[in-house]
Amino acid sequence: MLADKDRIFTNVYGFQDWRLAAARMRGDWDDTKALMLKGQDPIIDEMKASGLRGRGGAGFPTGTKWSFMPKEPKPGKPNFLVINADESEPGSCKDREIIRHDPHKLIEGALIAGYAMRARAAYIYIRGEYIREAETLFAAVAEAYDAGLIGRNACGSGYDFDVFVHRGAGAYICGEETAMLESLEGKKGQPRLKPPFPAGAGLYGCPTTVNNVESIAVGPTILRRGAGWFASFGAENNRGTKLFQISGHVNKPCVVEEAMSIPFRQLIDEHCGGIRGGWDNLLAVIPGGSSVPLVPAKDIMDAPMDFDGLRAVGSGLGTAAVIVMDKSTDIVRAISRISYFYKHESCGQCTPCREGTGWMWRVMERLREGHADVEEIDMLQEVTKQVEGHTICALGDAAAWPIQGLIRHFRPEIERRIAARKGGEAPLAVAAE
Repeated sequence: MLADKDRIFTNVYGFQDWRLAAARMRGDWDDTKALMLKGQDPIIDEMKASGLRGRGGAGFPTGTKWSFMPKEPKPGKPNFLVINADESEPGSCKDREIIRHDPHKLIEGALIAGYAMRARAAYIYIRGEYIREAETLFAAVAEAYDAGLIGRNACGSGYDFDVFVHRGAGAYICGEETAMLESLEGKKGQPRLKPPFPAGAGLYGCPTTVNNVESIAVGPTILRRGAGWFASFGAENNRGTKLFQISGHVNKPCVVEEAMSIPFRQLIDEHCGGIRGGWDNLLAVIPGGSSVPLVPAKDIMDAPMDFDGLRAVGSGLGTAAVIVMDKSTDIVRAISRISYFYKHESCGQCTPCREGTGWMWRVMERLREGHADVEEIDMLQEVTKQVEGHTICALGDAAAWPIQGLIRHFRPEIERRIAARKGGEAPLAVAAE
């Protein structure tokens, strides 16, 4: 269990004030100028040494991503940092806690990361539904400006750096980095073809890095405590601490900071008071937000909660949005509901996604009710493979993977519903063995 002294987010539950004075008491903005005086490339090297991987889902090494930015920006083509605070993944709510309870960690992190990447400014793109969170963030940015921490001669370092907060309109697709850039530019939020990658031509055609809120917010603490400290947590290639968001059928749903690679059972027992009805009542878990495949109880119990451990059981860490389902869950209905979400949120740019998400949802509804033939299960599986990997962004994959996980692990339940309907019975949900 992670010791309190090793927690980066010490106000995740909002027991203390979020404002600048309280944030400084917690260690934020503590001689930030000294961190900047380490130098731009040494900061990036320290982030590489820490082993930090992106906390937004993809898990790309953060320091490496920062190093792709031009070392000498061209005249009229400044570097930009864009911070993804859209957080529209069902089950994910960690960035929300950072923004409303610890916003100065994010703003200081933006300055440090922006300085390391020679960025002229940071744009924080916040989800439209986060009304109060946006109000807090606007106020915190204003506090930082008034205190001289950002803006001209930020923290007395001689470096000019601005922070802009942009409210989105609530489109899930804008969580994809290039769709977010399109939205920031005032256009329809649709993903761009890559290349060119954002580090070459991003926001307004300028070099841009897009990072998740948590990835940026941990930066100053890593620099203060050292890369070795951060890398001491977690397994090889899965270093550091992580905010886990645990919802569903646990006794105490929560957002908690823990060491990477903590076993699933330990995470739930220590922070959530166990599974509702006991461990024998666990049916399945979606470990990384709605876009990753579910994992049945027997496979997840002792799995390490990190990128590699969850890949080994056929899923992924994603944003670490852990959705727990006990045996009262209608598992086919749950996945059908997720299918509807992706059908609703598809931007429509790519034909496989535009047509496939609606088609998959309609078949899922028929399977849920038992109004289908067994052969259609294989046909649905085949269509998910035609959608997966054939779209500009990963929304097609996100729509396909939950269905693939259901068919892989709970095919007998789907077949039972079909048989029950044909036999004149109501296809009520039953717990999987």
